[in-house]
Amino acid sequence: MSLEYDCLFISNGPGDPSLAKTLIQNVCKVLESDHPQPVFGICMGNQITALAAGAQPYKLPMGNRGQNQPVVNVMMGQAFVTSQNHGYGIDSKSLPPNPFYFSSFNHPYGIMHSTKPVFTAQFHPEAKGGPTDTEFLFDAFISLIRKGKEGSIASVMPKKPVVPQRIQVSEVLVLGSGGLSIGQVGEFDYSGSQAVKAMKEENLKTVLINPNIASVQTNEVGTKQADPVYFLPITPEFVTKVIRVERPNGVELFQSGVLQKYRVQVLGTPVESIMATEDRQLFSDKLMEINEKIAPSIAVKTVADALKAADKIGYPVMLRSAYALGSGLCANREKLEDTALAMSCQIMVEKYLLGWKEVEYEVVRDVADNCVTVCNMENPYSQTLSNEEYHMLRETAIKVVRHLGIVGECNIQYALHPSSLEYCIFEVDARLSRIALGIPLPDIKNTVSEQTTACFEPSLDYIVTKIPRWDLDSFHGMSREIGSAMKSVGEVMAVGRTFEESIQKALHSGVTVDQIHDLTAIDKWFLHKLKHITEMEQLLGQYNSVTVPRDLLLKAKMDGFSDQQVGQALDISEGEARTVTLNQNIRPWVKQIDTLAAEYPASTNYLYCTYHGQHDLDFKDHGIMIVGYGPYHIGDIRALRQMGKRTVVVNHNPETVSTDFDECDRLYFEELTLECILDITQQEGCTGCIVSVGGQIPNNLAMPLHLKGVKILGTSPVQIDRAEERSVFSSILDDLGVGQAPWRALSSLEDAVSFASTVGYPCLLRPSYVLSCSAMNVVYGQEEMKRFLEEATQVSQDHPVVITKFIRGAREVEVDAVARMGKVLAHAITEHVEDAGVHSGDTTLILPTQTISQGALEKVKTATQKIAKAFEISGPFNTQFLVKGNDVMVIECNLRASRSFSFVSKTIGVDFIDVATRVMLGEPLDESCLPSLENPIIPVDYVGIKAPMFPWPRLREADPVLCCKKTSTGEVACFGPNIYSAFLKAMLSTGFKLPQNGILTGIQHSFRLNFLSTAHQLHEEGFKLYATEGTSAWLNANDVPTISVAWPSQESKNTTLPSISRLISEGHTDLVVNLPNNNTKFLKDNFQIRRMAVDYGVPLITNFQVNATSLFHYRQREPRLSESSAGSRHN
Repeated sequence: MSLEYDCLFISNGPGDPSLAKTLIQNVCKVLESDHPQPVFGICMGNQITALAAGAQPYKLPMGNRGQNQPVVNVMMGQAFVTSQNHGYGIDSKSLPPNPFYFSSFNHPYGIMHSTKPVFTAQFHPEAKGGPTDTEFLFDAFISLIRKGKEGSIASVMPKKPVVPQRIQVSEVLVLGSGGLSIGQVGEFDYSGSQAVKAMKEENLKTVLINPNIASVQTNEVGTKQADPVYFLPITPEFVTKVIRVERPNGVELFQSGVLQKYRVQVLGTPVESIMATEDRQLFSDKLMEINEKIAPSIAVKTVADALKAADKIGYPVMLRSAYALGSGLCANREKLEDTALAMSCQIMVEKYLLGWKEVEYEVVRDVADNCVTVCNMENPYSQTLSNEEYHMLRETAIKVVRHLGIVGECNIQYALHPSSLEYCIFEVDARLSRIALGIPLPDIKNTVSEQTTACFEPSLDYIVTKIPRWDLDSFHGMSREIGSAMKSVGEVMAVGRTFEESIQKALHSGVTVDQIHDLTAIDKWFLHKLKHITEMEQLLGQYNSVTVPRDLLLKAKMDGFSDQQVGQALDISEGEARTVTLNQNIRPWVKQIDTLAAEYPASTNYLYCTYHGQHDLDFKDHGIMIVGYGPYHIGDIRALRQMGKRTVVVNHNPETVSTDFDECDRLYFEELTLECILDITQQEGCTGCIVSVGGQIPNNLAMPLHLKGVKILGTSPVQIDRAEERSVFSSILDDLGVGQAPWRALSSLEDAVSFASTVGYPCLLRPSYVLSCSAMNVVYGQEEMKRFLEEATQVSQDHPVVITKFIRGAREVEVDAVARMGKVLAHAITEHVEDAGVHSGDTTLILPTQTISQGALEKVKTATQKIAKAFEISGPFNTQFLVKGNDVMVIECNLRASRSFSFVSKTIGVDFIDVATRVMLGEPLDESCLPSLENPIIPVDYVGIKAPMFPWPRLREADPVLCCKKTSTGEVACFGPNIYSAFLKAMLSTGFKLPQNGILTGIQHSFRLNFLSTAHQLHEEGFKLYATEGTSAWLNANDVPTISVAWPSQESKNTTLPSISRLISEGHTDLVVNLPNNNTKFLKDNFQIRRMAVDYGVPLITNFQVNATSLFHYRQREPRLSESSAGSRHN
């Protein structure tokens, strides 16, 4: 071999490198020469160079093949994700013992000569295909050639970044996300829980401020829980008080001056970076600095400027607001003007990129500038991106994250043109992880696989589909159209081996793929997949249960067809379809979610079922199954594990901590259906199943599972069924002599009208087995009776609808309890602030009760014990009562844990779920410390208030008024020495702002006398009062000076009175009190006033009892928020 050359590049090749003997000998001559020219080897070139230097190869057991192989450059101290394809490695211990050769990358994934221009890489820096992280090696090689003899490897390689020392902290303050709402739902509760857990694993004292009483974050006991928990509003004032008391070293929020004053460090992403991602103009400027593309946009601060910007950009446009969630699509000037009013003070008007793909990347960066993209998602699912598109957007994501200075995890969102490489960035959301403590990614263990570090990019051999859940029927007047503004109240997640199995949402129209693509711009890949599903359904329909071929049935199950769908196609029942499938020996396999695509051995308990492949594990351990999707009943899992029981959890809500892989022994990400639960419990051989801690859906499965031979732990499914069937339940109450409102099981409309004429309107229609009181309505007349009865019959076709007399002016109380074999062991009684008629999930709860007489409370306890005994309850249950004077009437009883279990547990200091779990398992209990009916635990020096969170700002068409259907999306709770203090903090935690200047009132006749004392007080405290004409005349006549305003419908006719629209939009009023009734002739006007208040961000009160709880007494009762307001629970 001639040594006359300018450089030597040794490329890749297949197979065993030791077989290339001639090449090894020639490279050996090069290495032995005194002045070799630059040498660079990649892939097999690394192996050849190492062998020429005297090292030994070995065969890898599985090979390194993929685009996501992590390596660490030991010179730079940085990690990179690389593309690799080799079956042999180099034994680093066999490198010559002289000082000339050393591993430039870990493993070694590269070697380097200390004095000669020789270096190699065991991967593909050219990235065809794959990530471009190490393209700089080619630049270094070229620079080395150009420098000639003066060049050295150290001079051409990137310099080692300056890495800050790990932050030395002992105490961290974590700010939770508060109550859940649309746009800020369970995923933030989940991420907060992960943050607390990560800090605790680093042995740091963790202080949490979070008023979300239902959150697992706010549990007070456990190795994964915060040390002190403060149930306080997450506002600068209250956070400052906690900082003053706790003096933490680190905090994940910045507020001007406070952190510097108390010497508190900001962990992770710098405050300036957070501001740059939240402020639309700053964000745009930052991206322009690195020549990155954003949609044509203009930042504005007024509606008038927004209109001008939209005219310049051209409709349609997208509005995005600073420091807020979500956006709004505007097709014309009218829509823009309407939408802009509801947004924050800064708005970005952007060109709407109609037909472009929406793509998201999740990126993690540490203090050492290591970056990995954890995953990417396409809206819908990331299946149609080419290798070039994927890595182009990945490279851009890393560049943007580095430029912004983010330390931790963030989400970057793109719009990608469907037929070119043009893209725009429209959002970056920065979040936090333990990287904020200064720990590099390669030093963090991947707790899912336990085989790799956190510095890797997952390989997935499955497809995950996340689908939103809507509940628009609960919101009167809501449009079913979806757009850029979020309306969903939750989400579910499915895992499968193919797209069809993962999504299973069929198109039933007869239009072609091309037609749908032209109308929607949805990629044809998805449309063809959906078309395949419809074709499979049609093919199944050509057979019956006897003639259907096994191969076709198996293919249908592999495409995600449920037993119910198979039954519909074959014209048989779901149960018959399951029998046919099992008789054909078609059963699902259980696969692990390991994030490694089986490239490395991994042992995880994160599981899903599929009809593709084989089992990834055995089923020797027979655990207890817990069915549920609620984020708030993880205590059941933890209690079982404390008792040494193995737990098998089935859940499909990705937002909940109970779907965290390390909370249980086995976690199945599967839908909560009879088919899935039977498949899993039969495969696992579960010794029992708990359905009473996950809400109504699991509870409704109790009887079907029982009939299939599944052992239900706790209260008998037969008793659960009796309690859910309203007519049966009411009959049992009559037999027990327990009071209830007059009722009747309906058989016809005539029967309903006859009952109503006897007892008088209003009446309440109540179907059985429904969620969140679906189709439950208060009826005020015969026309409503016909309409609502038809709706109730549709949702409860197999069970009679019950009608009851609606009791006006009654108080409502709830009893949360646990019983064993019919004996009540633990209980807590809460009182609703609102009168009866509001769904219990939408009410404000008080503990202890404030207005209920002792005689009425004794009647409540007596009725509770009778019900527990009659239904032989063993486990959790919740009973709701009406109280009017000394009359006590039962509304309903749910034989499961209610949404208020967390509140009562944390208020009185007894974990009701733990007690219930031990009861259901037959474990012994120390009953002497439990709040029995005879010896209740009643707080005496503090009051707890639980308040609901509503999604009204997100649901632009909905009427923000409460009824018997649930509309809240979350809840908060706060504590204080008295009801005024606790109530004020709870209201502030929901986002309520206290009025400072003007108050607009509209009070119907039935509420006026009770409101008069409040009106006098408001006037005395200096508020400027405005009122609708009738209310104004009445208040003025009662010596309360008030300015009369015109109803919205009369503003154009009556120009002498102030305009409500202008008062609200121009900020003259900062509170609206609108107390209507159902018979008012101003229904539309009242609706418009309520909507204007919500749309302009003005606090709104629509319930007299909330007003009557002395919210307005805060100036008198709470002249200042005392230091004790920062108490961890009850102060």
